[in-house]
Amino acid sequence: MIKLFTSILILVCFLNLVKAQTTYESAIKEFQEELNEEYKDPDESPLSAKQRREFTGHRFFPIDEKYHVIAKFERLPTPSTFQMKTSAHSLQDYDIFGIATFTLNGQAYRLNIYQSHKLRTQEKYKDYLFLPFTDQTNGNQTYGGGRYIGLSIPAGNTIAIDFNKAYNPYCAYATGYACPIPPKENDLPIEIKAGIRLK
Repeated sequence: MIKLFTSILILVCFLNLVKAQTTYESAIKEFQEELNEEYKDPDESPLSAKQRREFTGHRFFPIDEKYHVIAKFERLPTPSTFQMKTSAHSLQDYDIFGIATFTLNGQAYRLNIYQSHKLRTQEKYKDYLFLPFTDQTNGNQTYGGGRYIGLSIPAGNTIAIDFNKAYNPYCAYATGYACPIPPKENDLPIEIKAGIRLK
């Protein structure tokens, strides 16, 4: 009886694990599909009409849940204003809203998380946080100018960062945009093989 109970318990745990993994992958695939649809939409896409006709979807790294990290989040009591450089040689005003620290592959990392002065005045983006970063895949497997992740202001002292949702700035596809350039403080000395890729 004890062996039977133990076997059933192991089976239930396994099925719950499979279900959780399937649910997670479904959420990431939904994000990817939404991003593809955005690039097909002439009102939102940075692509030209010809590029949209030829566009069949972005390339992504295989979904890997290890790149979904729960980081310790330290919100700065007085946000520090930061003028972020852009690809158009202009400056955009952000606050360094907080600092995220996390462990990946046994190593500790730290990233600054920003809030746009312009976007926070809009109801839709009042809780929006911006995470620009670079890593050692840039210029090889991913866009040389780095990638972005959109976040929301967390309620507590942790924040979920999912590199599987990393996307490119519009400058990866077209000229004429003023894309924020990830600050050197957000350069990760590792390969982040998650999210959008070019090759």
